[in-house]
Formats: sequence, C-alpha cells, structure tokens
Amino acid sequence: MSVADVRAFNRFYTGVIGLLDDAYLDSPYSLTEVRVLLELVAGTTDVKAALGVDAGYLSRILGRFERDGLITRSPSPDDARRHVVTVTGHGRQVFADLDTRSDAAIGALLDRVPASDRTALVAAMARIRRILTDTPRSYLLRPLRPGDLGWVVHRHGVRYAEEYAYDDNFEALVARVVADYVLDHDPTREAAWIAEVDGEPVGSIFCVRGDAETARLRLLLVEPQARGLGIGKRLVEECVRFATRVGYRRMTLATVSEVEVARGIYRRAGFEPVRSEPVRKWGKDVVEETWALDL
Repeated sequence: MSVADVRAFNRFYTGVIGLLDDAYLDSPYSLTEVRVLLELVAGTTDVKAALGVDAGYLSRILGRFERDGLITRSPSPDDARRHVVTVTGHGRQVFADLDTRSDAAIGALLDRVPASDRTALVAAMARIRRILTDTPRSYLLRPLRPGDLGWVVHRHGVRYAEEYAYDDNFEALVARVVADYVLDHDPTREAAWIAEVDGEPVGSIFCVRGDAETARLRLLLVEPQARGLGIGKRLVEECVRFATRVGYRRMTLATVSEVEVARGIYRRAGFEPVRSEPVRKWGKDVVEETWALDL
C-alpha cells in the first residue's frame, strides 16, 4: 500500500460521512465542534489532550458555545488560570438531537449494505483501528455458523498448499472430514469451534467421535496473521475440556512430523505420540503420526 492509496481512501470516506461539509448534519456546528461538545457531555476534563485540538482554536469553540448557551464557564477553585466548563441543559439537548440524527444517518448508510457485508465492514473498521493505534489483539472462540464449514475447507487447502506444498488430495480429505461431521453429527458428543480476531475467522478445531470411549481431535488451524496470540493452545484446551465433560476416556489425533508448531501445542497439552509411519500422500513423502491423551 502506498501513501496515495491511503489518501484516496481518506477522500472517499470523508465524502461518505460529510467531513468536508461546513456544518455537521445540517446543524450550525462543524464536526470538530460537535466532537468537543461530545467530550464535554461525557465529562472529559482535558478536551485539548483528548482531541489534540490547538488551544487557541479550542478557546474560540468554547467561546461560541458559551454565547450560544451550550455551556457556562467559571474560574477553577484550584487554579485561577483555568476555568470549569459546565454543559447547560440546552447544551445537552442540542447534543442529544445531534446524536440521534447521527445514528439515523449511519443507519440509513447501513440500510444499503447487505447483512453479511455489515459484519465484514465492522471487522475491517476494527482492524484498521487496531493497526493504526497498535492496539493489542484479542480473540474469541465460538460455535460454527453458516458458511464456516466452507471456510474451514478452503483455508486448510490454502494454508497447507502454501506452507507444506500439499496437493488437492489434502483439501479433499478436509472436505470429507467436514462432510462426515455434518452428515453423522452427534451434538451431545461432538463439537467444533471457530476462533475470531476483529470479527474474522482465523482458526478452527473439531472434536468428533472415534468410539464410545475415544474422541478425535481434528482440523486444528490457526492463520499466520493470528499466530502468537495463544489461539492454537486455547482451541486444543477447549476441545479437550469438551471431550472430558461429555464422558470420553481418551482422545487421539492424527498429524505429520513436519507440522512442528502444531506438534508442540499437542505435546504441551499432554498428548504423546503412540505410532508413526512413513507414507506417500498429498503429493509428498511424510511421516504420519498418531498422538493420544488419557482424559
């Protein structure tokens, strides 16, 4: 991405939300003035620091608010050089009206966006804010939703092709596992989880029935951009916890020796390798492994 790309997006977005208009939502006030009023209503004690507004400009805004009856100013009892700003009842009513109109304007904008795209839009906004402010990322685990199964198959196919050069047969295997889970699903003894960051899926895991006493851990995946957050560890813990709670006595999983990061997660969770065999599959020579954990 270049500086020109960012500037192009800024031009687009300022046009969408009316930042270039002299008056905000057809009110007598600019967007900056409305932001100052918002901070005052919220009780912010240092509006200059909160908004990064020039002191002289802020003073002129406060002067206008006082003339319009939105605020009152009185000397601070602690520092005669400062003033205590109090929002009047009229000021709160003006802000409440602007707040309601802002909600309506954004609602009208979103009415044109399909429901599925709204989720993606909010996730993109959250991601932009996180990247530009260097906010620590958090994640959540949730059950499957419509569309997740296709995502699991697609992302496994992409990830293992890019990272391990597996051929289409691996993606076909994942598709069969997913199809079997749906067609012969026992909700009392089987479950699956998706990990999300900024509203976007970034990981998966499935707990499926092996036999009456054995559960199988399948389809652990964490996307590269979400690694390092502890998501893989948390997914495995959730899978093991579920299997224990519903009465399994043992859990097994199948992996290959070259998937070193996943093997480290399994080992730290208490799994141990119980069988290995060199095989030719997915267009490569791999060492297939079975790991097990007593619950």
